[in-house]
Amino acid sequence: MNIILLGPPGAGKGTQASRLVEERGMVQLSTGDMLRAAVKAGTPVGLQAKAVMEAGELVSDAIVSALIGERLDSAGAHGGAIFDGYPRTQAQAEALDLLLDERGEKLDYVVELTVDEEALVDRITGRFTCATCGEGYHDRYKLPKVQDTCDVCGSHEFKRRPDDNAETVRTRMAEYRAKTAPILPFYETRGLVRRVDGMAPIAEVGAQIDAILDGAA
Repeated sequence: MNIILLGPPGAGKGTQASRLVEERGMVQLSTGDMLRAAVKAGTPVGLQAKAVMEAGELVSDAIVSALIGERLDSAGAHGGAIFDGYPRTQAQAEALDLLLDERGEKLDYVVELTVDEEALVDRITGRFTCATCGEGYHDRYKLPKVQDTCDVCGSHEFKRRPDDNAETVRTRMAEYRAKTAPILPFYETRGLVRRVDGMAPIAEVGAQIDAILDGAA
């Protein structure tokens, strides 16, 4: 099972991807993470990417495709792949088709977590974490049981991400729409796109995705 998981920052895409990795043995292929790992490991493709980035240039589609090809060929990808952050253009989508076809595989679904922008702004701007253990909280939906005290480790120190503000969230939403708009029609015409309610509770979102992957939706 190979899928593309789409959703703006804060939609819960990372949570669902982690669950699919754990429960279904899938591999999450995040191009950003893969680039950093390849550069750190000094692989041939990683060295290419490092040279390009050090020159202040964007990593080419060819390098990204080579990275994905390497990962698909590696052990552990037998449970299928979740493509995260790739493809973002029709050219990349066509390259992905070729990569999969060369390996006797295909893309099964493009799953988009749809969100309400105003509700997403509220969700993101209200979140904060324990500075010691990383436990997550929210101003409205999940406050510590004892004020200013982490439920998990008892710390009194909390922090917020500096980019968790309304202006940044709206900018990221606009960027997401701009980046995904080109590929959705490409997959819509092939009947691969499925949408789930990204604003639903985590378990419900997971159930919707499972129904799609199991062919029940």
